[in-house]
Formats: sequence, structure tokens, C-alpha cells
Amino acid sequence: MTVLLVALGAAVGAPLRYLTDWALRARFGSVLPWGTLAVNVAGSLLLGVVLAVPVGPAATAALGTGLCGALTTWSTLSYETLRLGRDGRRGAALATVLLNVTAGLGAAWTGLLLARLVTG
Repeated sequence: MTVLLVALGAAVGAPLRYLTDWALRARFGSVLPWGTLAVNVAGSLLLGVVLAVPVGPAATAALGTGLCGALTTWSTLSYETLRLGRDGRRGAALATVLLNVTAGLGAAWTGLLLARLVTG
């Protein structure tokens, strides 16, 4: 049953990632991979909330592992960073890594704190 819940969450997270990346690329171009940053930060925030709220193992599997796991993307971040470096845009590559890591950690921490404030 847990595997099905993870798959259900992933079935929502993966299209959200694709559509978010597509929309942000269309809006802002590809100077920096804004879509990847957006999904990584949003997924980190949501994961912080999920882990702070006692939702039970089934919901944690569906939302945390499935949705957040499919929404966020380390492999795309790695590829985009290498592509920026290969194209001679080392500053953009460094900014991409720093933004994703610091904003992602900050979002997870913020989600955890917000959930604790709301749930007591």
C-alpha cells in the first residue's frame, strides 16, 4: 500500500515540476534555471511542513516521499549547473547551486517552524 501512496504522490509532483519549469522558462527565459529553483524551494517548504505535522506514515509517504520527491530535482540541478559551466557561465552555475541549497534549506526550516506554530 505504501508504494502505491508514493506513486500517487509522485504522479502529482512530477507534472507539477514539469509545468512549473515550463511556465517559468517561458516567462523569464533561461538565464538561470528558475523553474528548478522554484520547485526545489517549494518542495523543501512542503517537506518541512509534512515532517513537522503528525500526519501519519501513509500521508508522509504520499506527500513527503512521493509528491516532494517527484517535485524536487537534484539531477536536473546537477545537469543545469554543468551546462552553465560548460557554456562559460561559471558565475551563473555557482549562483544556481548556492541559491538552491541555501533557499531549499531555508524553506525546509521555515516550513517546519510554520507548521509547529500552527499546530502548537
